[in-house]
This record gives sequence, C-alpha cells and structure tokens, in this order.
Amino acid sequence: MSLARERLSDAVVAALSAPAAKALGPGPGRMMAARGMLPLAKPGEMVTVLYQLAMIDPGLATVAQTTTDGLPDKLVGAAFADAAVDPHVLDWLAKRASRSAALVEALVLAPAVSDETIADLAAKGTAAAVDLIAGNEQRLLRSPAIIAAMYGNPAARMSTVDRAVEQAVRAGVRVSGISAWDELARIVTGAAASVASANDDALFAQALASVATVADSEIVADGAVAAEEGLAIAEGEDQALDAKDVPIEKMSIPSKIRLATLGNAFARALLIRDPMKLVALAAIKSPGVTDMEAAKYAGNHSLAHDVIRHIAMRRDWTRLYGVKKSLVLNPKTPLTESTKLLVFLRDRDVKLVSTSRGVPSAVVAQARKIVSQRTGGK
Repeated sequence: MSLARERLSDAVVAALSAPAAKALGPGPGRMMAARGMLPLAKPGEMVTVLYQLAMIDPGLATVAQTTTDGLPDKLVGAAFADAAVDPHVLDWLAKRASRSAALVEALVLAPAVSDETIADLAAKGTAAAVDLIAGNEQRLLRSPAIIAAMYGNPAARMSTVDRAVEQAVRAGVRVSGISAWDELARIVTGAAASVASANDDALFAQALASVATVADSEIVADGAVAAEEGLAIAEGEDQALDAKDVPIEKMSIPSKIRLATLGNAFARALLIRDPMKLVALAAIKSPGVTDMEAAKYAGNHSLAHDVIRHIAMRRDWTRLYGVKKSLVLNPKTPLTESTKLLVFLRDRDVKLVSTSRGVPSAVVAQARKIVSQRTGGK
C-alpha cells in the first residue's frame, strides 16, 4: 500500500532553502512554482515544492500534477537520488517513474524511498522491476508485505518469487499476506525443497495464461445449486476438466501452489485434486475461493481429508445450508464438525443421514437420536 497523501511536516518544510520556502508562501509565487517557473537549484526541492503545493492548495493541485508529469527523466532521477527528499514525495512520483525502466530502477534504489512505496511497485511492476526489488534481501525481510506483493503480481517471475520466499522462511520471517504460507514453508524446510528455475518461469506463465481462458461460471455453476438448495455434489458428478493446455504435471510444487493462489476457479478446480496435499490445501486456502466453490467441494468425497477439514473450519462457509448438508454427508468431514452441523439440518435431511451408509456410524447414530427427539420418539 502506498503512503497516504498528506502535507509535509513543518520540520521538512523548515529544512528547505529560502527560495523553496518562499515558493510555498502566499501570493502569486505559488502559481509560478506550480507551473515549474521558479528557479530552484535542487531537483529534490523542486519536486518537494510541487508535492506540497498539491497538498495545501486544492486550486493548484492539478497544475502541480501536470507540471510533475512533464518533468524530464533526468530531473526526476536526480530527485530520487537525493536522500533529503521526503518519502511521501517519492511515493507521489512513483507513477511518473513507471514510464521509464531507468526511473523505476532509480526509485527502487532511492535512499529515502519507503517500504510501502516499494510494496506497491512490487504488486504492480514489471518482472524486471520485481527482480530489482528482490535484490534487496534486507528490505524484504524487514517488510514481508513486499514479498506478499511480489507473490501476488502475475508478472513476477516464479524463480524470483521462489527465492524471496525461501529467504524469508530460512530467516524465520512469516509472510502473512500469502494464504498458502504454511505450505510453502513446509516445502522449503522439507526434503523436497527446491528453487524454481527459468523453465518454471515459462511453465508458470503458460499455465496462468491457459487457465484464464476458462470462465469461472463454467466451473462453479453446480456449486451455486449446492449452496442454495443444499444438494451435495456426489463423487464423479463434477464437471470434467480439460487441462490439456495447462502443464500441471511439469510444474514444480511451489509453482503449483502459486498457480492455485493466483489462478481462477478453473485453476483451483484442477489443483484441489492434486495428489500432493500441500497443493490441494493451497487451492482451498486461496483468497479467490467463493462460497459457491466451497459448497461444491464440500460434497466431493474424492478430495483430501485436509481440504474437507479446512472447509468445515471456515464459519463463513458453514453458514450456507448447502455446505452444512454436504459436509455432514461427506465421510471425510471430522466427526466433531459433522455432529455440530447435523443439528442445523432440516428434518428430511437428518432422516436422510440417519439411513445413510456412506457416513460414519457415529454420525448416523446421532442423526437417529435427533430424528427421535424431533418426532417425539415415533
């Protein structure tokens, strides 16, 4: 997240030269300064004055912004190199810097640039920009949000992201902004630890582009029925998934996890069935998973126990009647969760559970007890 747009502190303004301070004073000099017509020796002071004018004088904000947008690259680069320039000013100039690879590099290397500005650039920048950011390991470990931003940027190379993740794991730094962080950490610290290669970069990019060609509506339509009507999706009834253009089998485990995290419903539908449990968990933990997807997967008996357990532990999902019913009927749901959800089912569904052969006997016994209580023992 970028820094908040706010006027500079009195201390910062007091440190400016006399001409710069005069430009910020009341009078016609403000308009001349906003147009870049006042001679200021230091590029850093010029952009600082433009920023402050935009903050303190709404009538000059557009003029100051237009002047800033038209500043020569050489002047902007010199401002970035000035350690005295306030981080808020550098953040304001970040959009201007995005036009030039050289200016992006200058911004990343700027001595006064804030971690928040770098995180914003890591989330939106090109692969080359992310590579530059990743080169400062000290900054990454100081501000894990930058790693999370890199991870969530589809343009970032898989190999670059993977190295940053490994650095954080080995340094004992947790990146809370990555939903599948626990799974990634287990890979780094386990026997299967590996760093993504240039080949993984190409495979990940290909996979991300391929899954994007399938609309989410084609994948989760039956999930909507499950969520609204309480109809479990039986094993084998799920829509067939054609993954011929997605190189899943060739991808590394970290690449699969990132695809599960950043991809659409189609990607998650493929990867939630992956034989590697860590990949399947990453798919269900993805921030993109919708209620309809959760309802759909809750009734799938072929998914890993841990996936079903995760769905059962999400109270925002179990509020849906379809999810409740699907979980109770799924033999992979933990008994403690099944019995909790059972009491919320409608009479006809409790009766269905009481005669089911596909759920644990303890759940069947509890269902029969509830049926007896609701019918007065009849």
